[in-house]
Formats: sequence, C-alpha cells, structure tokens
Amino acid sequence: MSVLTPRRRTPRRRGLAKGTPARPAAGKRAVTRDLLQKGILRSPQARAGLVVVAAVAAFCFLGPLFYHTNQVRVNLNNASLPPGAGDPLGSDPEGYDILGRLMLGGQSSIELGLAVAVATTLLGTLYGAVAGMAGGIIDAIMMRVVDTLLAVPALVLLLILVNVFTPNLLMIILLLTFLSWLGTARLVRGEVLSLRTRDYVLAARAMGAGSRWVLSRHLIRNAVGVIVVSATFTVSDAILMLSALSFLGLGLPPPSADWGTMLSNGLEYLFDGYWWTVYPPAIILIVTVLGFNLIGEGIRDWASGDFSR
Repeated sequence: MSVLTPRRRTPRRRGLAKGTPARPAAGKRAVTRDLLQKGILRSPQARAGLVVVAAVAAFCFLGPLFYHTNQVRVNLNNASLPPGAGDPLGSDPEGYDILGRLMLGGQSSIELGLAVAVATTLLGTLYGAVAGMAGGIIDAIMMRVVDTLLAVPALVLLLILVNVFTPNLLMIILLLTFLSWLGTARLVRGEVLSLRTRDYVLAARAMGAGSRWVLSRHLIRNAVGVIVVSATFTVSDAILMLSALSFLGLGLPPPSADWGTMLSNGLEYLFDGYWWTVYPPAIILIVTVLGFNLIGEGIRDWASGDFSR
C-alpha cells in the first residue's frame, strides 16, 4: 500500500505568472563584489584614484584630530606669514593657518560632492529608468523636459538662484542637485532603452513579469556600471562648481571654508609675493578632482567590457 505524500508548493515570485521561473538576476552583493574586484581592484587607474581620494579624505577628516588650529577667530597678528615652523604652509591675510584651512575646506567640498552625487544618482536614475521603460509618448514628454532644462546655461542659472536664496551648504547641495541630475537621467534612459530589448528581458516579459519587477531586477541592476561612473564624475563636477561659485564670491559664508574661497582670496595677494595663499588650495583641488576622475575612468572601462548579462 503506497502512501501519498503531499505535494510541496513552490513559492511564487512577485510580479511573475504562476509556474514560470524568472531569470536569475545579479544580487546586490554580486554587483558590489564585481564592482570592487573587477571595476576598481583590477584597474590601475581606479586603484590610483582610490588611493588619492582616500589620502585626501584622511587628510581633511583625520588631520584636524592631530593638527589643531583656530579656524573661527580672525588673528591679524599672524596675517600673511610665510611657511615656517609654526605654520607649515603659512597663513592667509586673515591670519588663518592655511594647512588647517585646507582641512576645513576639504570637509565642506567632499561632503558637498558626495551629497550631490547621491541625490543626483537617485533622482536621475529613477527619472531616466521610468522614461526608458515607459517609452512612447511618456518617454518623449519626459525627455523634452530634460532637454529644456539642459538648454539653460547651468552656471548662469546657478548664479541667479544663489543670489535669490541665502547660500549655505544645504542650499548649494539642493541647487547643484537640481542642475546635475539631468545628465544622469539621459545616460540611464539610454542604457535602459538598450537593455529592455535583451532576450532575458523579453523572456521575463513573456513569463508575466511586471514592469516594476523588470525595472528593478534586470534593467537598473544591469545599468549599475553607467550609474556608478556618472556618480563619480558628478562628485568632481560638484566640487569644481562649488569652487567656481566661491571664486565668484557666492560660496559658503564665513566661518565656513572651501577651496574656491581660498583661491579667490589668495589671488588678490599673489602678485604681492604671497604664493602660499594660492598654490596649496589649487593643488589639492586638482588632485582631488583627478582622483575621482580616475576612479570613474576605471569603472567605465569595466562597465563597457563584459558587464551586460
């Protein structure tokens, strides 16, 4: 006499028709592992950029723990001192120690760059992915909005907005995010348009997968290379944009500091022989932007290779 065993029910995946297996998508851990092992660790450019960025970040955020300076009160008795034992990089016309000023300015610049990159990536990825996935008239309308905003000169619009609103770190982050997400949206939209015609996406569609499932499990994850590359370049662009605003006198208000303000103030005294007020902020600004660009170049080489699945 045979004993009938109950049939075990297989769990049903959300967004798929019953009884139709989905194509396995790369998990978050797998994508992160590939990004680190293939995109950064195997690329000489990305490794060099990572070392540079880590060194600058350690200098800016850990340096004040070992090198204590007063970056709040003006000290005219120590104004414009050349590099020496007390001030390794000299002092500026307000009496601030330039080495300590570089650390403080670097904190504002890096925090702003990373915040703008995160906000831009989230907003641009969502907007571009939805436009590419929807297609048709919805895609056309959404991209015409992007094209219209891109037609406005970014720096001119930013100067107008900064004069309207009180400039502070949060406000500048919001303004730069408003101007920077457009490029990310175009890149992600183009990548989604390319990926949505792949065989595994069509197979998932045929098996009953919904748009949300396809978008989150297949399209965005396979476009992560383009997204990360755009984010790294956005960091450097945001730092340069903050420096440009500060150079024009529209940066962070005192006692906050950033490298652009240091450059703007130092240029007034450069031809008087105070070279130490200009060269240190200029060099660290160039090195930081170069570091982020090297990381982006390395990840872009990896993403353009064998990333599509």
